[in-house]
Amino acid sequence: MVNGILERAAAGAPPRENEVLELVAAATAEPDTLPAMAEAAAALRDARWGRAVTFSPKVFLPLTNICRNRCDYCSFRRSPGDQGAWTMSHEEVLRWLDRAAGQGVVEALFCLGDKPEGAFRAYREELAALGHDSTVDYLHWAGAAALERGLLPHTNAGVLTRNDMERLRPVNVSLGLMLENISPRLCDKGMPHHRAPDKRPHVRVRMMEEAGELAIPFTTGVLIGIGETRQELAESLLAIRALHRRHRHIQEVIVQNFTPRPEIAMEDHAQPPTHAMAFAVALARLVLDAEISVQSPPNLNPDRTAMLLECGINDFGGISPVTPDYINPRHPWPHLSRFAEACDRAGFELAPRLPVYPPYVSGVRWLDRALVESTRAAAERLQQQAGVSALAAEPAPAPARSLPLAEGAP
Repeated sequence: MVNGILERAAAGAPPRENEVLELVAAATAEPDTLPAMAEAAAALRDARWGRAVTFSPKVFLPLTNICRNRCDYCSFRRSPGDQGAWTMSHEEVLRWLDRAAGQGVVEALFCLGDKPEGAFRAYREELAALGHDSTVDYLHWAGAAALERGLLPHTNAGVLTRNDMERLRPVNVSLGLMLENISPRLCDKGMPHHRAPDKRPHVRVRMMEEAGELAIPFTTGVLIGIGETRQELAESLLAIRALHRRHRHIQEVIVQNFTPRPEIAMEDHAQPPTHAMAFAVALARLVLDAEISVQSPPNLNPDRTAMLLECGINDFGGISPVTPDYINPRHPWPHLSRFAEACDRAGFELAPRLPVYPPYVSGVRWLDRALVESTRAAAERLQQQAGVSALAAEPAPAPARSLPLAEGAP
């Protein structure tokens, strides 16, 4: 029965919900099922995406690390007055955008804390001093500044309202929000999302649903190793697939692994082992429709490049030649020329891409009219520099301002 499911999946027929749960049960009872899953996932990837594996050259701009949520695995977030709390100034944003524009970067990633002005008066005052009445207003200003420099913004600012997304759509080629997991159990007392109101699954699903209704190209993902079961992982992927089938807006899904570090509630929690990541990646490729890109961050898996490719990924997400990974600073980006060599040894060509995928660039349904020309110009520029400057970049240097770099999951 499992072999039949895998054969049909490799041929392009995603398994039905009951078949997904059968795969999970079989892989749990018989570990030898995993190689067959990986083989089917890789065949499906090859048929749809070929043997090119991509990444997005980006600049990472965390406008603020003030956040109202307190996830047990995150050390990125701060409250106003905490050591290491920051909100970037206009001058800092512009300086990094200017530097990125000269380094072959195409994506401006804005990633920040969740709904900080709703929880902290001090942050509202800081925003007002910058001339903004909301974080979304600041994001709109920053997105416009990025576009003026030829960069394409992608924003992951936590849970946004429909009005927020409508406001940001003209200055973002795509938006994102990690689902992480669909299980409300992970929000129970003693679980990692207990003190994070914006991590309630129904809240995050509602935003993704509204993004689909607004025809916004969207990135989401699952977080592995935070106490979820394999069945909860499968149910999370099925929920993402259902959202995509209603709106066709999910362009990519990240399979991200938790990494332990000091001074978080989960500092003694084990990192998911290689076989757990292999299972998660293969399952994602098999469950999700073939046009959805499946990626995993290379800096969190420095010794797993070949494994990730063997299990079906086609993308490594954003990699910056300009800024560190502020969310996971203990895990530097790979040096791109050496990383390209590692991909080549595994039988793949590493190539840069835009933060919005080609099917979403072809018409104004998915992109605001104001973004079409900028996006096409960025695509032409990237094509010209591919294999030259984009793959010769050095690892990201420390920021000019000594921002306290801390870890967590986006």
